[in-house]
Amino acid sequence: MKISLTKCHFAYSELKVLGHVVSGLSLGIDKKKVAAVLLKPMPQTKKEIQSFVEFSGYYRQHIKDFAKIPKSLYKLCDQQTVYEMTEERVKSYEELKNSLTNAPFLLMPDWKLPFKLYIDACREGLGAALHQTQIINDKPVEGTICFISRQMKATEERYGASQMECLYLVWALEKLHYYLDGTVFDVITDCNAEKFLLNMKTPNGHMMRWKIAIQEYRRNMTISHKSGNIHKNADGLSRWALANTPDNPAWVPHEEHHIEEICVTDIGTELFNKVKESYKIDKNCHILSQLLMKDCKDPSLSSKLDETWKKAYDEGRFNLLDGILYHRTKHTCVMALIDRTLINTILHECHDSVAAGHLSEDKTLERVKTCSWWPNWKKDVSEYCQTCDICQKANRATGKKFGMMIQIQEQKSPWEIVHMDWVTALPPGGDRSYNACLVLVDRYRKTPMFLPCHKDDTAMDTAIMIWNKAISHTGLFKNIISDRDPKFTSALWKNLHNLFETKLSFSTAYHPQTNGLAERMIQTLEDMIRRFCAYGLEFKDSDGFTHDWCTLIPALELA
Repeated sequence: MKISLTKCHFAYSELKVLGHVVSGLSLGIDKKKVAAVLLKPMPQTKKEIQSFVEFSGYYRQHIKDFAKIPKSLYKLCDQQTVYEMTEERVKSYEELKNSLTNAPFLLMPDWKLPFKLYIDACREGLGAALHQTQIINDKPVEGTICFISRQMKATEERYGASQMECLYLVWALEKLHYYLDGTVFDVITDCNAEKFLLNMKTPNGHMMRWKIAIQEYRRNMTISHKSGNIHKNADGLSRWALANTPDNPAWVPHEEHHIEEICVTDIGTELFNKVKESYKIDKNCHILSQLLMKDCKDPSLSSKLDETWKKAYDEGRFNLLDGILYHRTKHTCVMALIDRTLINTILHECHDSVAAGHLSEDKTLERVKTCSWWPNWKKDVSEYCQTCDICQKANRATGKKFGMMIQIQEQKSPWEIVHMDWVTALPPGGDRSYNACLVLVDRYRKTPMFLPCHKDDTAMDTAIMIWNKAISHTGLFKNIISDRDPKFTSALWKNLHNLFETKLSFSTAYHPQTNGLAERMIQTLEDMIRRFCAYGLEFKDSDGFTHDWCTLIPALELA
């Protein structure tokens, strides 16, 4: 991820982002974005009407009874409807424009405070309002966090009143799970069907599925009854709901879930009792338990927490339920642990057990984060996996083969770096009966130089030959790459190159690839000599003897 400083703003009390005014307390509409709409004349085509309604829909969460206002305009967007701006539609258009300029601000959620979820259902659709009471200007104010609504599907319209209320509770929890997971909230409804669902002993198919779906919220959820005549915030939304289609911003696709078997395991109270006992001897857990109590009157206690605990508390990550601390993230809500025995047990089950399979560190991290949390847990998991004795013994190398120990630096001009090697076991040739050839290859231009010699030449003989026949034409070399021939590893050779300030680079034992350029050139030289000396009839003299290979060297260098 890259951050552009030109798009970053620091120390601002509020910002304008994507047509909204965002502050630490609320979310509102940028008035400059809707100013042009107020000056716009009456739309003259269906396309203009549709564009206006879609623009207004972007801010629908700020407008009370939004679905009710443009209802007649929605019908006008239908392709089969004749375009006609009736008095009712003109009124809807003007009312929607005025609503954009007077739209209220929505509160930002405070994860440390409980929520209120107002729900209601009718034959036309489902509606809900998520509220929260916050302290603003030293006064408790109940404000709206968000609104959601949708129409009933054809099969759902045949449900009874109790079934519809239960259906909506499940749908609302699914839609608002990112607000409600791990937080305390009160469901306020004008029907007691939700309590009936939780206490139902013999539910039918879909009621059973709904009952299972809300079990994870049961510890943090309470249900309160409120009569319909004062239950207007959610009731109005359900009366004027939007269609549950993909073009609806609040649309949630419905999936069919078929449950064949349910397995219930009683884990007992031994684990919870052990966790509670470990909290008593830990300073951070004791302070957090006090801070999360509803009657806590000393918020300054958070300054006494250790850094890791304080950071998580300030982010609203902790919840207290039945004396147990839970750490909450966007996707998980898991038990907070302190006791090292329990932590070691978790690590063993998530890595060493047969079900865990001694898998990688990343997979172990994924397993641990779904069941527990403790300070520096990622570091502990990493150390546990890296020091696992079985993994160290059983793991096999899966990476690529090791490359060169030292990369050869590329030169910038000819004959700076030279590859050098010998060709031996050649037939005697030349006036001095040479039986070997020293091959030099320029790494820059791949130009070869062949120097006939004897295979029993000493280091001194080789040095004199290179000086007279090579360096006098090319200049001093900066680096010579060769194998570990005794001539090159001798003290005389090293002292000579120290005098010339030439670097010697030797290939690794049994690894001729380092000097591959010379090795390949030797193969080419041997092939050329074989073709001309063994099979070339034009190079045989009158007595039938094979031509001398030394006389071919100048022409072979040119080739």
